[in-house]
Amino acid sequence: MSRIAIIGAGITGVTTAYALAQRGFEVTVFERHRYAAMETSFANGGQLSASNAEVWNSAATLFKGLRWMLTRDAPLLFNPLPGWHKYSWIAEFLRQIPHYRANTLETVRLAIAAREHLFQMARQEGIDFDLEQRGILHIYKSKQDFHAAQKVNVILNEGGLDRKAVTASEIRQIEPALDGTFFGGFFTPSDSTGDIHKFTRGLARACMRHGVAFRYDTEITAIRQDASHGFAVGTLHQGRSECDTFDGVVICAGVNSRHFAAMLGDRVNVYPVKGYSITVSLDDEASQKGAPWVSLLDDSAKIVTSRLGTDRFRVAGTAEFNGFNRDIRADRVAPLVQWTRQYFPQVNTSRVVPWAGLRPMLPSMLPKVGKGRLPGVFYNTGHGHLGWTLSAATAENVTNLIERTVRQSKGGQLITA
Repeated sequence: MSRIAIIGAGITGVTTAYALAQRGFEVTVFERHRYAAMETSFANGGQLSASNAEVWNSAATLFKGLRWMLTRDAPLLFNPLPGWHKYSWIAEFLRQIPHYRANTLETVRLAIAAREHLFQMARQEGIDFDLEQRGILHIYKSKQDFHAAQKVNVILNEGGLDRKAVTASEIRQIEPALDGTFFGGFFTPSDSTGDIHKFTRGLARACMRHGVAFRYDTEITAIRQDASHGFAVGTLHQGRSECDTFDGVVICAGVNSRHFAAMLGDRVNVYPVKGYSITVSLDDEASQKGAPWVSLLDDSAKIVTSRLGTDRFRVAGTAEFNGFNRDIRADRVAPLVQWTRQYFPQVNTSRVVPWAGLRPMLPSMLPKVGKGRLPGVFYNTGHGHLGWTLSAATAENVTNLIERTVRQSKGGQLITA
């Protein structure tokens, strides 16, 4: 049996561990936190959204970004201070603009494929994660924005997504709690929402039942290929240095993947793009009735929502290019609260929990799922704002790749095709 080390216990690491364990691999997951899903997989927007598969590499997004740079509470905040990592990432991002359509198509197809894998995991392991299969509604206040969205919808439909235009009156029928005037929208009934943290923690417990070992509170100090072409993984746990050997390594380390890839001789240009969320506590009956059950995406504000059970309402958005800064800024949280008050006036926002997380984004907006330079090194990382949506499919894809590699191995050692 091949021994596989996974670096990272977020949504991609845990789904990868589960997929590998189901195929009979001996899996160890290394995580620097005490629990799974404590960083980007902690409190995201909650959407399982093939309808949000459009990549950001477009001229329209670029022009919006330049305009937003002059507004402090805009959806995008860019720290202009020089930094090689940031500006090299932006240069590569711009070079991907000609691939906008192809990358969007690939993303939506991957998102659709991921759905059944994730739901099957939840059913098989009995994971309760506040799943709501009520669809996702994109809303547009202006005719201009709606018509721009129609062009995106053509690509999403081509990718196999059932997403249809709806009128202002249909918006009110789909989500009666929404207060406001809209030109129109698009509704994707097959999309859904859930609590990523609850799902990941539940799946981690299922992984343990299937024999996966989790090494929490453990820092990775080194990863190197040993004389037998396996991998020595050096760790630090509670002040004690340790080392273990594995036949293969899968990097699922989110924004830290670039660091670990460098240890292995690879360049994986992940950049941390900060996003914010608030979790509104629906403590009274009026708030529970006044909060939406259908998930929303306000395209102009770049804000998404999810209903997480009876008493929680998640509102998330914004993109901040500011390195590895995890500070929760009041001026970035305030627009999320104000948006909630504007469109859901019956919801009491006196008890709101803010959070900020770093999305691991590659310039193409596509995740890196594949082999590294060294035989036995694999990647499943860089999912950006769609890690929750894509993870179940990319976990299956990287597991298929590892399994094929093992079949071609000699003497029990992994080799590339």
